[in-house]
Amino acid sequence: MKKTVRALSIVFAGLALHACVLAPGQQMHTERFWQEGSTEAAHYQLVQITPKLLAMDKATEVPVTLPPELLAFKPKPYRIGVGDSLYITVWEHPELTSPAGPQQQPSANGRLVRADGTLFYPYVGLLKAEGMSIEELRTAITEKLAKYVESPQVDLSVISYGSQRITLRGAFLKTEPQPITVMPLSLSQAIGLAQINTEQADLSGLVLSRDGHEFHLDLDALARVPHGLDDIWLKAGDQIFLPYNDRKEVYVVGEVVRQMAIPFKTTNLSLTQAIGRAGGLNEVTSKGKAVYVIRGVEDMEKEPALIYQLNAQSPSAFAMASQFAVRPGDVVFVGPAGVTRWNRFLEQLLPLSGLLSNASTAKINFLGNSN
Repeated sequence: MKKTVRALSIVFAGLALHACVLAPGQQMHTERFWQEGSTEAAHYQLVQITPKLLAMDKATEVPVTLPPELLAFKPKPYRIGVGDSLYITVWEHPELTSPAGPQQQPSANGRLVRADGTLFYPYVGLLKAEGMSIEELRTAITEKLAKYVESPQVDLSVISYGSQRITLRGAFLKTEPQPITVMPLSLSQAIGLAQINTEQADLSGLVLSRDGHEFHLDLDALARVPHGLDDIWLKAGDQIFLPYNDRKEVYVVGEVVRQMAIPFKTTNLSLTQAIGRAGGLNEVTSKGKAVYVIRGVEDMEKEPALIYQLNAQSPSAFAMASQFAVRPGDVVFVGPAGVTRWNRFLEQLLPLSGLLSNASTAKINFLGNSN
């Protein structure tokens, strides 16, 4: 019995002495990045997150502006087109206004602009309506009716818009085409009608396609600019695409409460927000000064990747982390504390100690039974 206990003590003592070598756990040795000629030095560049770095990043920020081409467009009076349905009223002449009967819906008495751009109206005949404004068409009908009706009082309205539309695709809840009407349609109004899927949309990546050109707009940034989206008017044929955020993520790994991929919904995401969404640093297992942001790994064949280090034990660390912006594709890594490595090592020893304990018990029982 004593020999068995002594053997176990020797095993654990030997393993304990080698714990620093055998203990699992990710560890980033930053001093290796500064050794000349090392493999790491050729592929990585270590940068400390300091107030000076944050000030330099802020100084290089490009202010949010709207494309001049979009701002230059001003909506013109509505022009009637093929597919529009018109409601023509001739006061004191219901037989002309509602030939289907006054009890019918206005749509039943509507006048559709045909594929050739014409419409038919009693006493007027076929009239080329496509391309005319509402006032121009009203005047033309009045002049022709004047030959048959004394001083006709004509009113005209569009009851169904089918000629001019914009299309929407992507992370919207409603992607039905929206009509251009007599009331100008702004980008903010169109987005409001379509309703953004806030859980899946990439607000920084909206694309407005017009006349063969693509305009990339950051909705999140423009929302903070006075009248930003309201100053962009849409025209017939515009296409609006809002991408999903499933391909833009920040990866938070290491000693955090929840390792996860965080979708990039907005323009800016701070290091504090990224770690916060992952539940924060693990108070027991994390090493406060080992917080890293790894950037540019996918392009390291062309240029060294950047590794930003934050000493989270510093009193000013939280202020700096809230100002440091992470980017899509960044990997936020929180290293383990020394006690974490030791605890993980002991966890791996538990099955071994149990096996040895069972073997020792079995041996004692066997010897006891033999005696």
